[in-house]
Amino acid sequence: MRLRIRPGRSARQSHRVGIRRDPAGATAVRAADDGNETVPTAVLAGQPRTRPDPAWVRAQLFPPCHPE
Repeated sequence: MRLRIRPGRSARQSHRVGIRRDPAGATAVRAADDGNETVPTAVLAGQPRTRPDPAWVRAQLFPPCHPE
């Protein structure tokens, strides 16, 4: 629930998958979590993270701008 509420606007850029209804999603979660179906599991830039902190998710979706 934290990942649905706390990311704010960044939640619109995410794609939720219900592993009970999506066998491919369940396979991806098991691959990321040593065979377990632990949720939430977020995959950002090809890197899975189990039960990620919402602040980490926001930082991945909106990296800080570094003007040059």
